[in-house]
Amino acid sequence: METPTDEVLLQCVAMQDEQAFASLYDRYGRLAFSLAYRILGDRAGAEDVVQEAFLNLWRMARSFDARRGNARTWLLALVHHRAIDKVRRQRGQPFTDHSLDAVLAPGEPEDVWNKVATIIDREAIEKALAQLPQEQRQVIDMAYFGGYTHSEIAELTRVPLGTVKGRIRVGIEKLKRLLEHHR
Repeated sequence: METPTDEVLLQCVAMQDEQAFASLYDRYGRLAFSLAYRILGDRAGAEDVVQEAFLNLWRMARSFDARRGNARTWLLALVHHRAIDKVRRQRGQPFTDHSLDAVLAPGEPEDVWNKVATIIDREAIEKALAQLPQEQRQVIDMAYFGGYTHSEIAELTRVPLGTVKGRIRVGIEKLKRLLEHHR
């Protein structure tokens, strides 16, 4: 039997198919946790964010539009937005960079193939980020992992707001080009 695509699974989730939901969680639970942990640096907080994101996925599956992007990206955007919201609520605590290497979602058996795919993805992203100029890499890190708004980044880096926005836009475009051949 052929494995259903993420998009097919999301269509099934939109019809309240619990098995399809479980399949998506099995595929992306660890990756979602790693992203949330990378942003938050807190295991319990990351678990909460993943739970909230998957609950949103269950509720909002009908709103997924494959013409706007793939299911994996949509799900990770849900996780990212939840984690950034949590960071902004906890703004009094400084942002620190947390390695993904030490993270394994609790209670999950180690899946070698899933781990290999995650490592390959992470290595490709890290390699692509390393190819960006430092100024672009810094603002992308602050915006996507630090939870800072463009205005906050401009203030913290003492760079005009338009320059911050431009660096992020150009940096993201470069990342897209660099990662096109990865998938």
